Amino acid sequence: MSIKNIFFIVIGLLSLSLGAIGIFLPVLPTTPFILLSAGCFSVSSPKLADRLMESKYFGSYIKNYRYHTGVPVKAKRKAILFLWAGLFISMLILKSLAMSVMLSVIGILVTIHLYKLKNRS
Repeated sequence: MSIKNIFFIVIGLLSLSLGAIGIFLPVLPTTPFILLSAGCFSVSSPKLADRLMESKYFGSYIKNYRYHTGVPVKAKRKAILFLWAGLFISMLILKSLAMSVMLSVIGILVTIHLYKLKNRS
């Protein structure tokens, strides 16, 4: 195995880890990290790329992006719910008006972005 392949596998695994964390942390984007992992794995290890594509948890992110099929409405609702729940909890913990305003603006912008994504029937 070449140094290049090892490098891309390590970057892919780190990116996949951040993407997994992003499922639970609303401010950390999941999809870009999963797509980066898919790209890294496709260059370094077709076996890992295939496993990621067939993954129960991450495969849909890649397939929706690759085939432009859109996002299920249920997934959008869940994403928005988790986003605002996480932001609200963060606001309660931080107890800072400035941080609450910043988190609210981020939440509004992310909500608008999610709303504008193509729906999948």
